[in-house]
Amino acid sequence: MSIEAENLKSETVPTGPVHRSPRPGGKKPAAKRKRSVTARKGRTVRSFPACTFEEALVIANAIQQFASGQRVRKLTLFEHLNKSPDSGPSRQLITNSSKYELTEGGYQADYIELTQDGKIATDSDVPPRERLRARFKLAVEGIAPFKSIYDRFKGNKLPAHAVIKDFLTEGGFQEDDLQECVDTFILNAKFLGILKPIAGAERLLPIEHILEEIPESVESSSVEKTNLVNATSRGSLPSSAPVGSWDKTCFYITPIGEPDSEHRMHSDLFLSSIIEPALAEFGLNVVRADQIGKPGMISAQVIEHVVKSKLVIADLSFHNPNVFYELSLRHSCRLPTVQVIRACDQIPFDLDQFRTVKIDTSTIYTLVPSLETYRSEIANQVRRALTDPDSADNPISIFCPGLKVTLNGAA
Repeated sequence: MSIEAENLKSETVPTGPVHRSPRPGGKKPAAKRKRSVTARKGRTVRSFPACTFEEALVIANAIQQFASGQRVRKLTLFEHLNKSPDSGPSRQLITNSSKYELTEGGYQADYIELTQDGKIATDSDVPPRERLRARFKLAVEGIAPFKSIYDRFKGNKLPAHAVIKDFLTEGGFQEDDLQECVDTFILNAKFLGILKPIAGAERLLPIEHILEEIPESVESSSVEKTNLVNATSRGSLPSSAPVGSWDKTCFYITPIGEPDSEHRMHSDLFLSSIIEPALAEFGLNVVRADQIGKPGMISAQVIEHVVKSKLVIADLSFHNPNVFYELSLRHSCRLPTVQVIRACDQIPFDLDQFRTVKIDTSTIYTLVPSLETYRSEIANQVRRALTDPDSADNPISIFCPGLKVTLNGAA
Protein backbone atom coordinates (compact mmCIF):
# COMPACT_ATOMS: atom_id res chain seq x y z
CA MET A 1 0.00 0.00 0.00
CA SER A 2 1.35 3.45 -0.88
CA ILE A 3 2.18 6.10 1.67
CA GLU A 4 -0.73 8.23 0.32
CA ALA A 5 -3.18 5.40 0.82
CA GLU A 6 -1.94 4.81 4.38
CA ASN A 7 -2.36 8.52 5.17
CA LEU A 8 -5.87 8.55 3.70
CA LYS A 9 -6.85 5.49 5.76
CA SER A 10 -5.59 7.05 8.96
CA GLU A 11 -7.60 10.21 8.29
CA THR A 12 -10.92 8.55 7.44
CA VAL A 13 -10.98 5.81 10.05
CA PRO A 14 -11.13 7.21 13.61
CA THR A 15 -9.14 5.33 16.21
CA GLY A 16 -11.16 6.49 19.28
CA PRO A 17 -14.85 6.12 20.19
CA VAL A 18 -17.23 6.92 17.38
CA HIS A 19 -19.68 9.81 18.10
CA ARG A 20 -22.42 9.61 15.52
CA SER A 21 -24.77 12.51 15.11
CA PRO A 22 -28.31 11.50 15.99
CA ARG A 23 -30.48 11.16 12.97
CA PRO A 24 -33.29 13.66 12.68
CA GLY A 25 -36.19 12.53 14.84
CA GLY A 26 -34.19 9.65 16.23
CA LYS A 27 -35.51 10.02 19.78
CA LYS A 28 -39.08 10.83 18.93
CA PRO A 29 -40.31 7.22 18.66
CA ALA A 30 -39.10 6.58 22.22
CA ALA A 31 -40.83 9.76 23.38
CA LYS A 32 -44.05 8.70 21.67
CA ARG A 33 -43.87 5.32 23.31
CA LYS A 34 -43.48 6.98 26.69
CA ARG A 35 -46.47 9.26 26.13
CA SER A 36 -48.70 6.40 25.00
CA VAL A 37 -47.80 4.41 28.12
CA THR A 38 -48.62 7.43 30.25
CA ALA A 39 -51.93 7.82 28.46
CA ARG A 40 -52.75 4.19 29.08
CA LYS A 41 -51.88 4.52 32.74
CA GLY A 42 -54.01 7.64 33.12
CA ARG A 43 -57.06 6.31 31.29
CA THR A 44 -60.01 5.59 33.57
CA VAL A 45 -61.99 2.41 33.06
CA ARG A 46 -65.62 3.11 32.14
CA SER A 47 -68.11 2.05 34.76
CA PHE A 48 -70.97 1.91 32.25
CA PRO A 49 -71.43 0.28 28.82
CA ALA A 50 -70.82 2.23 25.64
CA CYS A 51 -74.34 1.59 24.32
CA THR A 52 -77.90 1.29 25.55
CA PHE A 53 -79.36 -1.91 26.96
CA GLU A 54 -81.71 -2.17 23.98
CA GLU A 55 -78.75 -2.10 21.58
CA ALA A 56 -76.90 -4.71 23.65
CA LEU A 57 -79.92 -7.02 23.40
CA VAL A 58 -79.15 -7.62 19.71
CA ILE A 59 -76.60 -10.32 20.48
CA ALA A 60 -78.60 -11.82 23.34
CA ASN A 61 -81.83 -11.96 21.33
CA ALA A 62 -79.99 -13.55 18.41
CA ILE A 63 -78.66 -16.32 20.65
CA GLN A 64 -82.14 -16.86 22.08
CA GLN A 65 -83.84 -17.01 18.69
CA PHE A 66 -81.17 -18.64 16.53
CA ALA A 67 -79.61 -21.02 19.05
CA SER A 68 -82.64 -21.47 21.34
CA GLY A 69 -80.69 -19.85 24.15
CA GLN A 70 -77.82 -22.36 23.94
CA ARG A 71 -74.09 -21.83 23.67
CA VAL A 72 -73.19 -20.90 20.10
CA ARG A 73 -70.02 -20.51 18.06
CA LYS A 74 -69.25 -16.84 17.46
CA LEU A 75 -68.57 -17.27 13.72
CA THR A 76 -71.84 -19.13 13.25
CA LEU A 77 -73.83 -16.49 15.11
CA PHE A 78 -72.42 -13.56 13.16
CA GLU A 79 -72.85 -15.41 9.89
CA HIS A 80 -76.53 -15.64 10.80
CA LEU A 81 -76.54 -11.90 11.54
CA ASN A 82 -74.77 -11.13 8.23
CA LYS A 83 -72.04 -9.31 10.16
CA SER A 84 -68.29 -9.69 10.27
CA PRO A 85 -67.30 -11.03 13.71
CA ASP A 86 -64.00 -9.16 13.60
CA SER A 87 -65.33 -5.73 12.68
CA GLY A 88 -65.19 -2.90 15.20
CA PRO A 89 -68.98 -2.63 15.65
CA SER A 90 -69.31 -6.40 16.13
CA ARG A 91 -66.60 -6.45 18.76
CA GLN A 92 -68.27 -3.55 20.50
CA LEU A 93 -71.60 -5.37 20.50
CA ILE A 94 -70.03 -8.40 22.18
CA THR A 95 -68.19 -6.22 24.72
CA ASN A 96 -71.28 -4.25 25.69
CA SER A 97 -73.46 -7.35 25.86
CA SER A 98 -70.92 -8.83 28.25
CA LYS A 99 -70.71 -5.61 30.28
CA TYR A 100 -74.48 -5.70 30.79
CA GLU A 101 -73.97 -9.35 31.86
CA LEU A 102 -76.34 -10.56 29.16
CA THR A 103 -73.69 -12.87 27.70
CA GLU A 104 -70.44 -14.61 28.56
CA GLY A 105 -67.48 -14.78 26.21
CA GLY A 106 -65.51 -11.80 24.92
CA TYR A 107 -64.85 -10.89 21.30
CA GLN A 108 -61.71 -13.10 21.33
CA ALA A 109 -63.65 -16.16 22.52
CA ASP A 110 -64.74 -18.87 20.09
CA TYR A 111 -68.13 -19.35 21.75
CA ILE A 112 -70.73 -17.00 23.24
CA GLU A 113 -73.51 -17.97 25.63
CA LEU A 114 -76.27 -16.29 27.61
CA THR A 115 -75.97 -15.73 31.34
CA GLN A 116 -78.78 -17.02 33.53
CA ASP A 117 -80.29 -13.51 33.76
CA GLY A 118 -79.69 -13.06 30.04
CA LYS A 119 -81.80 -16.15 29.31
CA ILE A 120 -84.66 -14.83 31.43
CA ALA A 121 -84.44 -11.34 29.90
CA THR A 122 -84.76 -12.65 26.33
CA ASP A 123 -87.07 -15.65 26.66
CA SER A 124 -90.63 -14.91 25.46
CA ASP A 125 -91.90 -17.94 27.36
CA VAL A 126 -90.88 -16.39 30.68
CA PRO A 127 -93.72 -14.52 32.47
CA PRO A 128 -93.49 -10.80 31.63
CA ARG A 129 -93.08 -9.73 35.24
CA GLU A 130 -90.09 -12.02 35.71
CA ARG A 131 -88.61 -10.94 32.38
CA LEU A 132 -88.91 -7.23 33.19
CA ARG A 133 -87.38 -7.80 36.62
CA ALA A 134 -84.37 -9.49 35.00
CA ARG A 135 -83.98 -6.68 32.47
CA PHE A 136 -84.09 -4.07 35.22
CA LYS A 137 -81.42 -5.96 37.15
CA LEU A 138 -79.13 -6.02 34.12
CA ALA A 139 -79.84 -2.58 32.65
CA VAL A 140 -79.90 -0.53 35.87
CA GLU A 141 -79.09 -2.40 39.07
CA GLY A 142 -75.99 -4.05 37.64
CA ILE A 143 -74.42 -0.78 36.47
CA ALA A 144 -73.10 1.24 39.43
CA PRO A 145 -73.77 4.82 38.20
CA PHE A 146 -77.20 3.85 36.80
CA LYS A 147 -78.20 2.30 40.12
CA SER A 148 -77.09 5.44 41.97
CA ILE A 149 -79.21 7.66 39.73
CA TYR A 150 -82.23 5.39 40.12
CA ASP A 151 -81.94 5.10 43.91
CA ARG A 152 -81.59 8.87 44.28
CA PHE A 153 -84.37 10.07 41.98
CA LYS A 154 -86.96 7.27 41.83
CA GLY A 155 -90.49 8.42 42.60
CA ASN A 156 -89.69 11.99 41.55
CA LYS A 157 -89.45 14.17 38.49
CA LEU A 158 -86.18 13.67 36.66
CA PRO A 159 -84.02 16.78 37.22
CA ALA A 160 -81.86 18.56 34.65
CA HIS A 161 -78.90 16.63 33.29
CA ALA A 162 -76.46 19.00 35.00
CA VAL A 163 -77.97 18.13 38.39
CA ILE A 164 -77.59 14.40 37.73
CA LYS A 165 -73.98 14.85 36.62
CA ASP A 166 -73.18 16.82 39.78
CA PHE A 167 -74.76 14.04 41.83
CA LEU A 168 -72.59 11.41 40.12
CA THR A 169 -69.45 13.49 40.62
CA GLU A 170 -70.20 13.90 44.32
CA GLY A 171 -70.75 10.14 44.50
CA GLY A 172 -67.21 9.46 43.25
CA PHE A 173 -67.92 8.66 39.60
CA GLN A 174 -65.08 10.44 37.81
CA GLU A 175 -66.05 9.50 34.27
CA ASP A 176 -64.58 11.35 31.30
CA ASP A 177 -68.04 11.56 29.76
CA LEU A 178 -70.72 11.87 32.43
CA GLN A 179 -73.14 13.26 29.86
CA GLU A 180 -73.02 9.99 27.93
CA CYS A 181 -73.58 8.13 31.20
CA VAL A 182 -76.71 10.17 31.96
CA ASP A 183 -78.01 9.84 28.39
CA THR A 184 -77.56 6.06 28.43
CA PHE A 185 -79.33 5.73 31.78
CA ILE A 186 -82.30 7.78 30.53
CA LEU A 187 -82.64 5.66 27.39
CA ASN A 188 -82.45 2.47 29.45
CA ALA A 189 -85.10 3.77 31.86
CA LYS A 190 -87.42 4.64 28.98
CA PHE A 191 -86.89 1.23 27.39
CA LEU A 192 -87.84 -0.47 30.66
CA GLY A 193 -90.89 1.77 31.10
CA ILE A 194 -89.80 3.29 34.42
CA LEU A 195 -89.32 6.78 32.96
CA LYS A 196 -92.65 8.18 31.81
CA PRO A 197 -94.15 11.61 31.08
CA ILE A 198 -96.75 12.04 33.83
CA ALA A 199 -98.53 15.27 34.74
CA GLY A 200 -96.48 17.12 32.15
CA ALA A 201 -93.06 16.02 33.41
CA GLU A 202 -90.81 12.99 33.04
CA ARG A 203 -90.90 11.00 36.27
CA LEU A 204 -88.74 8.08 37.32
CA LEU A 205 -91.13 5.44 38.62
CA PRO A 206 -90.12 2.74 41.11
CA ILE A 207 -89.76 -0.61 39.37
CA GLU A 208 -92.19 -2.12 41.90
CA HIS A 209 -94.86 0.27 40.66
CA ILE A 210 -94.51 -1.12 37.12
CA LEU A 211 -94.19 -4.76 38.17
CA GLU A 212 -97.42 -4.62 40.18
CA GLU A 213 -99.35 -3.81 37.00
CA ILE A 214 -97.98 -6.82 35.12
CA PRO A 215 -99.66 -10.23 35.66
CA GLU A 216 -97.54 -13.06 37.05
CA SER A 217 -98.50 -15.35 34.15
CA VAL A 218 -100.48 -15.25 30.92
CA GLU A 219 -102.34 -17.78 28.83
CA SER A 220 -100.66 -16.99 25.54
CA SER A 221 -97.61 -15.15 24.27
CA SER A 222 -99.76 -12.62 22.39
CA VAL A 223 -101.69 -11.70 25.53
CA GLU A 224 -98.40 -11.60 27.42
CA LYS A 225 -96.90 -9.08 25.05
CA THR A 226 -100.03 -6.93 25.11
CA ASN A 227 -100.12 -6.80 28.89
CA LEU A 228 -96.44 -5.98 29.09
CA VAL A 229 -96.74 -3.10 26.64
CA ASN A 230 -99.86 -1.72 28.31
CA ALA A 231 -98.47 -1.94 31.82
CA THR A 232 -95.18 -0.27 30.98
CA SER A 233 -96.75 2.45 28.85
CA ARG A 234 -99.49 3.59 31.22
CA GLY A 235 -97.69 4.95 34.24
CA SER A 236 -99.49 6.89 36.94
CA LEU A 237 -98.47 8.98 39.86
CA PRO A 238 -98.23 7.05 43.10
CA SER A 239 -100.72 8.29 45.64
CA SER A 240 -99.38 11.16 47.70
CA ALA A 241 -102.37 11.67 49.97
CA PRO A 242 -100.90 13.67 52.85
CA VAL A 243 -102.53 11.88 55.75
CA GLY A 244 -101.73 13.88 58.88
CA SER A 245 -99.72 16.52 56.99
CA TRP A 246 -102.31 18.94 55.65
CA ASP A 247 -100.11 21.90 56.57
CA LYS A 248 -97.68 20.74 53.85
CA THR A 249 -100.33 20.21 51.17
CA CYS A 250 -101.51 22.32 48.25
CA PHE A 251 -104.55 20.88 46.51
CA TYR A 252 -104.70 21.72 42.82
CA ILE A 253 -108.33 21.99 41.66
CA THR A 254 -108.29 21.68 37.89
CA PRO A 255 -110.16 20.13 34.96
CA ILE A 256 -108.45 16.77 34.36
CA GLY A 257 -110.33 14.87 31.69
CA GLU A 258 -109.34 11.61 30.05
CA PRO A 259 -105.74 10.73 29.16
CA ASP A 260 -104.53 12.54 26.02
CA SER A 261 -107.49 14.95 26.14
CA GLU A 262 -106.96 18.69 25.87
CA HIS A 263 -108.03 19.14 29.49
CA ARG A 264 -105.47 16.59 30.70
CA MET A 265 -102.62 18.06 28.66
CA HIS A 266 -103.54 21.55 29.87
CA SER A 267 -103.59 20.43 33.50
CA ASP A 268 -100.31 18.53 33.14
CA LEU A 269 -98.62 21.55 31.58
CA PHE A 270 -99.82 23.99 34.25
CA LEU A 271 -98.94 21.61 37.06
CA SER A 272 -95.37 20.77 36.01
CA SER A 273 -94.29 24.01 34.32
CA ILE A 274 -96.03 26.67 36.42
CA ILE A 275 -97.71 25.51 39.64
CA GLU A 276 -95.03 23.21 41.08
CA PRO A 277 -92.10 25.55 40.29
CA ALA A 278 -94.03 28.48 41.80
CA LEU A 279 -94.57 26.56 45.04
CA ALA A 280 -91.04 25.19 45.38
CA GLU A 281 -89.99 27.84 47.91
CA PHE A 282 -92.95 27.11 50.20
CA GLY A 283 -92.22 23.42 50.73
CA LEU A 284 -95.74 22.38 49.76
CA ASN A 285 -96.62 19.06 48.16
CA VAL A 286 -98.99 19.62 45.24
CA VAL A 287 -101.77 17.01 44.98
CA ARG A 288 -104.23 16.63 42.11
CA ALA A 289 -107.56 14.77 42.28
CA ASP A 290 -106.46 11.89 40.04
CA GLN A 291 -103.85 10.98 42.64
CA ILE A 292 -106.50 10.27 45.25
CA GLY A 293 -109.56 9.14 43.29
CA LYS A 294 -111.11 8.56 39.89
CA PRO A 295 -110.99 11.67 37.67
CA GLY A 296 -114.38 13.38 37.39
CA MET A 297 -115.69 12.08 40.71
CA ILE A 298 -116.17 14.41 43.66
CA SER A 299 -115.43 11.88 46.35
CA ALA A 300 -115.10 12.24 50.10
CA GLN A 301 -111.32 12.28 49.72
CA VAL A 302 -111.46 15.15 47.23
CA ILE A 303 -113.72 17.17 49.53
CA GLU A 304 -111.39 16.43 52.44
CA HIS A 305 -108.48 17.84 50.45
CA VAL A 306 -110.52 20.90 49.52
CA VAL A 307 -111.34 21.81 53.12
CA LYS A 308 -108.18 20.63 54.92
CA SER A 309 -105.24 21.52 52.66
CA LYS A 310 -103.15 24.49 53.71
CA LEU A 311 -103.53 26.01 50.24
CA VAL A 312 -105.76 25.48 47.21
CA ILE A 313 -104.96 26.63 43.69
CA ALA A 314 -108.06 26.62 41.50
CA ASP A 315 -107.72 26.57 37.71
CA LEU A 316 -110.85 28.14 36.22
CA SER A 317 -109.92 27.26 32.63
CA PHE A 318 -112.58 25.58 30.47
CA HIS A 319 -115.30 26.61 33.02
CA ASN A 320 -115.40 23.11 34.45
CA PRO A 321 -118.40 22.67 36.83
CA ASN A 322 -116.53 20.41 39.23
CA VAL A 323 -113.86 23.07 39.65
CA PHE A 324 -116.43 25.73 40.57
CA TYR A 325 -118.19 23.37 42.97
CA GLU A 326 -114.95 22.57 44.81
CA LEU A 327 -113.91 26.22 44.76
CA SER A 328 -117.20 27.24 46.40
CA LEU A 329 -116.57 24.73 49.20
CA ARG A 330 -113.14 26.22 49.74
CA HIS A 331 -114.54 29.75 49.76
CA SER A 332 -117.11 28.77 52.38
CA CYS A 333 -114.24 27.66 54.65
CA ARG A 334 -112.48 31.01 54.05
CA LEU A 335 -109.11 29.33 53.66
CA PRO A 336 -106.13 30.43 51.51
CA THR A 337 -106.96 30.14 47.80
CA VAL A 338 -105.26 31.29 44.60
CA GLN A 339 -107.05 31.39 41.22
CA VAL A 340 -105.54 30.92 37.75
CA ILE A 341 -107.14 30.81 34.31
CA ARG A 342 -106.26 30.72 30.63
CA ALA A 343 -106.26 34.21 29.15
CA CYS A 344 -108.65 33.06 26.41
CA ASP A 345 -111.34 32.12 28.99
CA GLN A 346 -113.62 34.73 30.49
CA ILE A 347 -113.74 34.86 34.27
CA PRO A 348 -117.33 34.26 35.47
CA PHE A 349 -119.21 37.30 36.73
CA ASP A 350 -119.18 36.28 40.40
CA LEU A 351 -115.39 35.91 40.38
CA ASP A 352 -114.18 38.58 37.97
CA GLN A 353 -113.66 41.15 40.73
CA PHE A 354 -111.17 38.91 42.55
CA ARG A 355 -107.53 38.63 41.63
CA THR A 356 -106.90 35.78 39.15
CA VAL A 357 -103.60 35.04 37.40
CA LYS A 358 -104.25 35.01 33.65
CA ILE A 359 -101.95 32.79 31.59
CA ASP A 360 -101.69 33.29 27.84
CA THR A 361 -101.59 29.87 26.19
CA SER A 362 -102.54 31.04 22.71
CA THR A 363 -99.15 30.00 21.26
CA ILE A 364 -95.95 28.48 22.53
CA TYR A 365 -94.20 31.68 21.52
CA THR A 366 -96.23 33.71 23.99
CA LEU A 367 -96.28 31.10 26.76
CA VAL A 368 -92.65 30.01 27.09
CA PRO A 369 -91.04 33.48 27.38
CA SER A 370 -93.51 34.39 30.15
CA LEU A 371 -93.28 31.25 32.30
CA GLU A 372 -91.08 32.89 34.92
CA THR A 373 -93.46 35.83 35.12
CA TYR A 374 -96.45 33.54 35.68
CA ARG A 375 -94.55 31.62 38.34
CA SER A 376 -93.70 34.85 40.10
CA GLU A 377 -97.30 36.07 39.98
CA ILE A 378 -98.57 32.83 41.49
CA ALA A 379 -95.82 32.76 44.12
CA ASN A 380 -96.69 36.33 45.10
CA GLN A 381 -100.37 35.45 45.47
CA VAL A 382 -99.50 32.35 47.49
CA ARG A 383 -97.27 34.41 49.78
CA ARG A 384 -100.05 36.89 50.47
CA ALA A 385 -102.67 34.18 50.98
CA LEU A 386 -100.55 32.22 53.45
CA THR A 387 -99.40 35.28 55.37
CA ASP A 388 -102.89 36.67 55.90
CA PRO A 389 -105.68 34.31 54.80
CA ASP A 390 -108.43 36.82 55.70
CA SER A 391 -106.97 39.45 53.37
CA ALA A 392 -108.10 37.52 50.30
CA ASP A 393 -111.78 38.22 49.71
CA ASN A 394 -114.17 35.87 47.96
CA PRO A 395 -117.89 36.08 47.17
CA ILE A 396 -118.89 34.38 50.43
CA SER A 397 -116.67 36.51 52.65
CA ILE A 398 -118.11 39.68 51.04
CA PHE A 399 -121.80 38.82 50.96
CA CYS A 400 -121.88 36.61 54.06
CA PRO A 401 -119.07 38.00 56.24
CA GLY A 402 -120.18 36.06 59.29
CA LEU A 403 -120.28 32.68 57.56
CA LYS A 404 -117.42 30.26 57.93
CA VAL A 405 -117.81 26.49 57.53
CA THR A 406 -115.51 24.31 59.62
CA LEU A 407 -114.95 20.57 59.95
CA ASN A 408 -113.58 18.78 62.95
CA GLY A 409 -109.84 19.25 62.81
CA ALA A 410 -110.05 21.34 59.62
CA ALA A 411 -110.78 24.82 60.95
